[in-house]
Amino acid sequence: MNKKHWITLFLMGIFILACKKDVVLKDNLVIDKIADFLGFRQPANFPEPVYNFANNKITKEGFELGRALFYEPRLSRNNTITCGSCHIQSSAFTQHGHDVSHGIDDRLGTRNSPPIMNLAWNKSFMWGGGIYDLDLQPIAPITTHEEMDEKLENVFNKLRQLPKYTEMFKRAFGSEEISTARFMKALSQFMLLCVSSNSKYDKVMRKEGNAVFTADEQEGYTLFKQKCASCHSEPLFTDGTFRNNGLGPSPINDQGLYLATLISTDKYKFKVPSLRNLRYTAPYMHDGRFLSLGGVLEHYNSEVQATPNLDPLLQQGDRRGITLTENDKTKLTAFLSTLNDEEFINNKLLSEQ
Repeated sequence: MNKKHWITLFLMGIFILACKKDVVLKDNLVIDKIADFLGFRQPANFPEPVYNFANNKITKEGFELGRALFYEPRLSRNNTITCGSCHIQSSAFTQHGHDVSHGIDDRLGTRNSPPIMNLAWNKSFMWGGGIYDLDLQPIAPITTHEEMDEKLENVFNKLRQLPKYTEMFKRAFGSEEISTARFMKALSQFMLLCVSSNSKYDKVMRKEGNAVFTADEQEGYTLFKQKCASCHSEPLFTDGTFRNNGLGPSPINDQGLYLATLISTDKYKFKVPSLRNLRYTAPYMHDGRFLSLGGVLEHYNSEVQATPNLDPLLQQGDRRGITLTENDKTKLTAFLSTLNDEEFINNKLLSEQ
């Protein structure tokens, strides 16, 4: 075979590789797109994050390790459940279609899987609190009976048997040691980059291109600021607090934050969720009781219960809830649709590789 044929075959191989993998050509070399890894970037319309990045600098190698661990089934007792099993990217990293999470051996949890997004701005985690450091959060699902039902040391022993992981830990942290701190920090590096900030709302706020609200969206935005923003504050669309929003107690009588604090005034308080990406995150509420956004809006309009510790914002004289006409619901729904971030759920950088 002559030189010309060898060159032709080489170029064809480059073309096939570029089509098959997420790669680009640069200076006639094939490189993974993550070679241009930018790390964490604060969106222009977001506040300063609360996560302490000084203790866990995000690197390309650390992020890649965290991503691999997020999709690694060996984190579960029988090597079948990954973090991504209950936090599915196409559902904004929640478990679409289930009212409560389904874990190992198809065991049922007690709450709906919360979405993983914009965690760098979170001061607390889980629907019922109890965890206040992202670097500790994965311990809960890994060790919980209904979720992954595994011990951390067993996880580490399984990972130590795989050259893939000893090499990835070495690249990320300088040696092959697999420890709790390194394991948790790597997972945090992946989750911290699950940033949803490119919805229509964001582009309007940042005045990007020709992005503008429609008349219905603008009216919905005005209604939102009047009726909803006290708890779902912009731009994260949550204030991060725990509140009782008047849901009737669930069949298992989940008492929310009280289970973590044992303070009676915390009974039936749950974390205020973000309203971003509602198109992808149904069903709604901590126990997934509402299948549609319409059901959620009608709850606030007419179904708020006089449960202990009901949030004062939902008690207006003799009336509970938030008055919403059918027109209000239509306009609010139009605005809330501007919070859906299609780029986020399709970001290949966050996908299983």
